[in-house]
Amino acid sequence: MYYILFYRTVENYIERRKPFREEHLGLIREFLNDGRLFMAGALAEPADGAVLIFRGDNPQAAHDFVSRDPYVKNGLITEWSVRPWMVVTS
Repeated sequence: MYYILFYRTVENYIERRKPFREEHLGLIREFLNDGRLFMAGALAEPADGAVLIFRGDNPQAAHDFVSRDPYVKNGLITEWSVRPWMVVTS
């Protein structure tokens, strides 16, 4: 099963994320390397959000990611939600 984590970001997110970017990318690599994260990326035009797709039997990996993400901890994410994704084809 897949779970999509939707992030809504603050204004000027691209500039404001710089001090936290390496820690955030390290967390992404950790979750990617152990198979919990499938793919992730920021939305563009406008840069007002991000989407991360997790794999697992439940949404716990997405919630674990949010609890550790420096973007969340430092107020760059104004809102987040997790939804199950029923993949038909890949």
